[in-house]
Amino acid sequence: MAERGDIEVSNKQIILRDYVTGAPKESDMAARSGTIRLKVPDGSSGVVVKNLYLSCDPYLRLLMQKSEDGYFQSFTPDSPIAGYGVARVLDSGHPNFKKGDLVWGTTGWEEYSLISQPEALIKIQNTDVPLSYYTGILGMPGLTAYGGFYDVCSPKKGEFVFVSAASGAVGQLVGQFAKLSGCYVVGSAGSKEKVDLLKNKFGFDEAFNYKEEPDLVAALKRYFPDGIDIYFENVGGKMLDAVLVNMRLHGRISVCGLISQYNLNQPEGIHNLIYLITKRVRMQGFSAFDYINIYPKLLETVLPQIKEGKIVYVEDIVEGLENGPAALVGLFSGRNVGKQVVVVSHE
Repeated sequence: MAERGDIEVSNKQIILRDYVTGAPKESDMAARSGTIRLKVPDGSSGVVVKNLYLSCDPYLRLLMQKSEDGYFQSFTPDSPIAGYGVARVLDSGHPNFKKGDLVWGTTGWEEYSLISQPEALIKIQNTDVPLSYYTGILGMPGLTAYGGFYDVCSPKKGEFVFVSAASGAVGQLVGQFAKLSGCYVVGSAGSKEKVDLLKNKFGFDEAFNYKEEPDLVAALKRYFPDGIDIYFENVGGKMLDAVLVNMRLHGRISVCGLISQYNLNQPEGIHNLIYLITKRVRMQGFSAFDYINIYPKLLETVLPQIKEGKIVYVEDIVEGLENGPAALVGLFSGRNVGKQVVVVSHE
């Protein structure tokens, strides 16, 4: 009788139909069924994994368009999209991984994936927290928040911190890191529900719905009469312009994302850059990849904070790979509340 791995099994996948322009739509993606052998090919140092959780992240929109600069490796039309996820190893040709290991890292939007170069996968050792946390607080968004706040911003007790898209996967963590650092923290979000979440769940000092503020410069002046020391940037566009006017001397801006610009064929310009000079502001972009070497420190710091209730994390979980496209598209209209996760399998 053939072993399970020698048999081709059905493999549901989410593919990109074609390159995307403008706002992504569910119809830009499609579910299809392929097949896969649950065994690593002879001589391969790859791994075959069963995907359990997939992460919906705004940067995936950038991979849906043809890359002009080579910084991003675009998805291939008519092939499965890929992103961060949590998976269980079913077969391994790599000495660092064995059958049964839980891992997080880049994987396909499909039930099973053959990962030919698994060196970047990270083994999950701590399973006394929800596994889905490794798509968020203990995964790429956690590294993003940790490095982007502590390293780029160098916070000091008593400083004034503003976080845009503050209820999202990264923003909710930055706000809590800032509070734990003794800072005064204000967040912006796009609904009353999210504003209430920021103040009542995540402990922000104040929060506001940017959609209800016709004058963002005035809104920020209201919440920061003495100016902003640290701005954690997730949005770009008009919000960044308004923040620049309100920065304090020697302020820091950590540029994590620009979600307001991702769907525009012609990105908006920024008009208030003069304040970088007059206020001696440092504005720095970064990537989670810059901080992969401090991942053990993230775990060492954040795991106890989770267990002690000093940090809370809110997820928006949808069931089923087939519902992944709607969940991903929903990021750009603010449909999600918290970190958007797709459950592929509960095993």
